[in-house]
Amino acid sequence: MINLALARKVLETEAAAILALAPRIDERFERAITLLLLCRGRVILTGMGKSGIICRKIAATLTSTGTPSFFLHPAEAIHGDLGAIQGDDVVIALSSSGETEVLRLLETIRRVGAKLIAMTGVVTSTLGEAADVTLDCSISEEACPLNLAPTASTTAALAMGDALAMTLLVAKGFRPEDFANLHPGGKLGKQFMRVETLMHAGKDLPQVEAHTTMRDVIYEMSRKGLGMTCVAGNEGELLGIITDGDLRRLMGRAGDTLTLTAADVMTGDPATVEPRMLAAQALNILEQRKITSLVVAEGNPKRAVGVVHLHDLWRTELV
Repeated sequence: MINLALARKVLETEAAAILALAPRIDERFERAITLLLLCRGRVILTGMGKSGIICRKIAATLTSTGTPSFFLHPAEAIHGDLGAIQGDDVVIALSSSGETEVLRLLETIRRVGAKLIAMTGVVTSTLGEAADVTLDCSISEEACPLNLAPTASTTAALAMGDALAMTLLVAKGFRPEDFANLHPGGKLGKQFMRVETLMHAGKDLPQVEAHTTMRDVIYEMSRKGLGMTCVAGNEGELLGIITDGDLRRLMGRAGDTLTLTAADVMTGDPATVEPRMLAAQALNILEQRKITSLVVAEGNPKRAVGVVHLHDLWRTELV
């Protein structure tokens, strides 16, 4: 028979283990954050067995929030990988008992001058007493009905690692766009994508001068393939734009239209966006105005630095 009451008890026990950590966020936790803030090297997570698995997750969380980190297996470390630990590093060692193989790394950590943060269930253990800072991750009981399998203890360690990572994130002034830069392939990366990463700039920017004849304007628009071109003044300032729609209307006029200049045909005061604008905001402007291109401009007077096209935004899967 499936014991649903036991499943609920597991969740309650693990939740209680996490809540018990809250009063332990004290001056020791603050010292640990200070060590991590002052770290000029990498943050190295180490632990055996289930603790090692938790280490890998904490290292991944730190790395994704701007703190270079990696996992070092203690057994492999003493068989050739000890050179990974350098004097500028901070080592975070996880051990429920504080008496596992991680102790064999202590001599090297002290010799090279790295700092050590211990996360253990026994603060008076060998590891706890050897560390520069010891964080108490002790629990009253495991969620395992036999009180043997690491369950509540690993959950508590993971939660303490998240508390470290999130406190460190805020202390460093880490921003959502910084997170997006480290996750360019994910949904968040797309959400915070900037116009400057998508715009056509440099030699790909369609631009003519005010005195350029329409024959050359058409050539520039055809060559750049965006269905428009910017029109710049003598000092490079943005005067207006010419679009495919302007060309169609021009063709309906009498006379030799190819002798006209860009200034004669352009639409002045075009809609512009700044390079740092979110791509999602630019997409909204395009949709509201029912246009296909936006000039990316900066400075005073404004100068065109790029053009973002609706198709560029479609490719990001924002729509």
